Amino acid sequence: MKNKKISGAEAVIHCLLNEGVDLVWGYPGGAIMPVYDEFYKFQDKLKHVLARHEQGAIHAAQGYARSSGRVGVAIATSGPGATNLVTGIADAQIDSTPVVCITGQVPSHLLGSDAFQETDIIGISMPVTKWNYQITKASEIPEIFAKAFYIAKSGRPGPVLIDITKDAQFELCKYAYQKCDGIRSYFPYPVINNDSIDSAVALINKAKKPFIVWGQGVILGKAEEEFKNFVEKSGIPAAWTILGLSALPTSHELNVGMVGMHGNYGPNILTNKCDLLIAIGMRFDDRVTGDPSTYASQAKIIHLEIDPAEVDKNIKVDVPVIGNCKESLKMITDKIDKRSHKKWISKFDDLMKIEFDKVIKSDLSPNKKGLTMGESIIAINDYTKGDAIIVTDVGQHQMVACRYANFIRSKSNITSGGLGTMGFALPAAMGAKMGALDREDLKVLSAIVQDAVFPVTEIRWDSAHRRLGLLLNRFRWEDNEKAKRQGRDVERVQSLLVFENVIKVASQGVDRAQTDMVLSVLSLNAQEANGAENVIITLAGDGAIRVTCEAIEVTLKDVARPYLALSKKTPQHPA
Repeated sequence: MKNKKISGAEAVIHCLLNEGVDLVWGYPGGAIMPVYDEFYKFQDKLKHVLARHEQGAIHAAQGYARSSGRVGVAIATSGPGATNLVTGIADAQIDSTPVVCITGQVPSHLLGSDAFQETDIIGISMPVTKWNYQITKASEIPEIFAKAFYIAKSGRPGPVLIDITKDAQFELCKYAYQKCDGIRSYFPYPVINNDSIDSAVALINKAKKPFIVWGQGVILGKAEEEFKNFVEKSGIPAAWTILGLSALPTSHELNVGMVGMHGNYGPNILTNKCDLLIAIGMRFDDRVTGDPSTYASQAKIIHLEIDPAEVDKNIKVDVPVIGNCKESLKMITDKIDKRSHKKWISKFDDLMKIEFDKVIKSDLSPNKKGLTMGESIIAINDYTKGDAIIVTDVGQHQMVACRYANFIRSKSNITSGGLGTMGFALPAAMGAKMGALDREDLKVLSAIVQDAVFPVTEIRWDSAHRRLGLLLNRFRWEDNEKAKRQGRDVERVQSLLVFENVIKVASQGVDRAQTDMVLSVLSLNAQEANGAENVIITLAGDGAIRVTCEAIEVTLKDVARPYLALSKKTPQHPA
């Protein structure tokens, strides 16, 4: 590839593949058509989802990014195609969603001439992107794409836009890709000041009525485990902002509800009664604070935040702790005293009882005909047991969902928070579904691959594309009922089991050097660990393979015709 010249359009595809992208949303047009021609050639490696409108494409990319923790990608043509992305870009910026947008542009010699479907998308998008860049030479493509993905996902995530002139897409270039791991004068992960840690610890240890408010920064920092450990060791009641919801299970005994305009009575009242407010990964927006001059004015305030620009922006704080909260929370947790605040927490419980009698009871058990929004959410809770991703649009139903939905897993509440974009939910839900495989799906998949066998030689780990593949010979358990009716054995079939977004692979009881070793699958199980997901492939004979993923994305595809096993025997399992 280094010595071979390829078109700029093909280089775009290779850049996406090198960044582990396998899913793109978009809508074609003349100025981006060369790239679309390349999509066709690479459809076995890169899936393109055709949107009906560019705004839908970027909202889908946002939903995908929010549920998976990966970078979402949206693509559009020049002029109106590009401007139709802007609302989604602005939404992604204020909600810190990592998205890379690719737009086509008129040929470079026509720039500034008001050519057909020309618009200055760089100038237009500059206020609502983390970074943007216009490519006019094919040779720029690898470096700019590497920077774009690095900037979009590092530090406080956000949207990036790359605008590519049509002549750059046609131009030939030598392709060589190197992932970006740093940019001069860009410091996405500030070094945490030890003095600020010690100051925070001192305030926490002596506080009588401490209170935690957490936001999406906990989720974006993949700090869910560290946050839970901090809450439990400190014994401090904690409340969420809209985008922070799901970082801590809703049922957790120290989870006291939602703050803000539509939040719960207790957390809002007691914000102005606490003696210490610990803000973690939140930006003190107006829907949370109300009048900033009176917000928690009686309390000392600690603010854990990765973006220095957010510190002291809306609310003056006493101890800023700048850095990734995954690191700062652990540092603080290691040093604080283990405590409980039962008397203080009882005040939250008392106020919740008042709110239940005056508000919640009528919301969830109304004396009127028809199904209310609150009843709908309770029905969803009963059905899913809290193990579901809920995507909402904007309005009262959004607030009802945030108030009453139960969550047991992080990254499960997806909504337009800061911008409040109507029309967000439908495309975002599509993207979210494609970005995360839920545990129920994994259970189904586990049942299907049970008793599958594969030689140790049929394991392929592609670290460059973060993909693990296993070629299985399995019983078609989905054929079981039909086989019983026909009085025959269950068919077998060769299938490809593929894991995406793989960070690392580890195993025990698997010796790749023994090329004649045949392994048998017992089950697949998921375990959340340090913000990532481990899929454990349990093998017969005490063996196991651990696949660590940014987000679980597993596919099972039959690659041969079904056949009956020579043994004519079907394994028996307890019902």
